[in-house]
This record gives sequence, C-alpha cells and structure tokens, in this order.
Amino acid sequence: KIEHKLTLPPYLLALPIREAILSELERLFLDKVIAKLGLCISVYDIISIKGGSVFPSDGAPTYLAVFNLIMFRPFNGEIITAKLIGSDADGLRLSVGFFDDIYIPKHHMPNPSHYEPATTNSKKGTWYWDFGEEAFPIDDSVEIKFAVQSVSYPPIPVEQPKDSKPFAPMVVNVANLL
Repeated sequence: KIEHKLTLPPYLLALPIREAILSELERLFLDKVIAKLGLCISVYDIISIKGGSVFPSDGAPTYLAVFNLIMFRPFNGEIITAKLIGSDADGLRLSVGFFDDIYIPKHHMPNPSHYEPATTNSKKGTWYWDFGEEAFPIDDSVEIKFAVQSVSYPPIPVEQPKDSKPFAPMVVNVANLL
C-alpha cells in the first residue's frame, strides 16, 4: 500500500476523478524502479482519494491517493526463465521481456564452459557449455532457467563514464543456471 500526494495536470480534469488519478499514477510509476520495492508493472487498485485542494499560485488540484502497485521483485532462490540478449567475456545478459537487467557472471556459468569472442566484434561472442565431447552454444535460440541469487539497487551515478554500460536502477544477479 502506497500513499502519494499528486497534482493533477489541467488536461486530466475533464475525466472522472478516479480515471484522472489512475492516469497520473500510471504516468508517474509504470516502468519505473522504486528502490527496495522493485519494478512497477501496474497500478492494481486505488484504495482512497482525499483532497482536491487548489493551492495559491498553483492552479491545479492536489490529491492524496492511497493505492496498491503490482511490482516485479524476484526473491532469492526464485526460478525464472529468460531469453539471452547479450553475451560477452564477463558473462550473459538476459531478459524476461519487460525487464532486461539480469546478469550471469562468468563464475556462475555451467562448469566446464568457455567463451569464444566473435571475429568481427571483440566485445561480443558466444559462451559454450562443454559437456563430454560436445560444446553446446548458449545463444538466443534457447530459453535459460536460472535461480536468483540477489536483487540490488545501485546508487544513481553522478557521472557515467563514456564506455560504461547504461545505468540499471535494479539488477538481478544469478546464482546458477538450471
């Protein structure tokens, strides 16, 4: 249950109040990460709406809304199925469709396995799981099942180096592949 004070923009005032507040809550919270809570998937319901006061020199009504959100926050040990979206010498990057910041570091790859860089781009390549005499590629044609080791919420960087990965406000770290 979340309590949030919000100001409704004038263009939403033509809608019924519940629809207008739902629209503003979706704009504010959907597809955003809230530290220690997870990624907001949907506004589940609005429990209560109070207020509607227009403050001097504001010109828009302010409401206090109490509501529930549907969040994506996997727990430690949870089994998830994902698709491969990136592979480099440091490990794999996976996606569940709506969330792309799942990382499998090389020390959690199946043992034994090895990495072969692509000939055209040294930063890209393919991981191979060595099973007996066979080497099975881990590529985007297979679904990958894994157990969640931890979920972290890194602090927002003041400056980001030019060649660094894009900032991820929530990162799912993987314990092992299944």
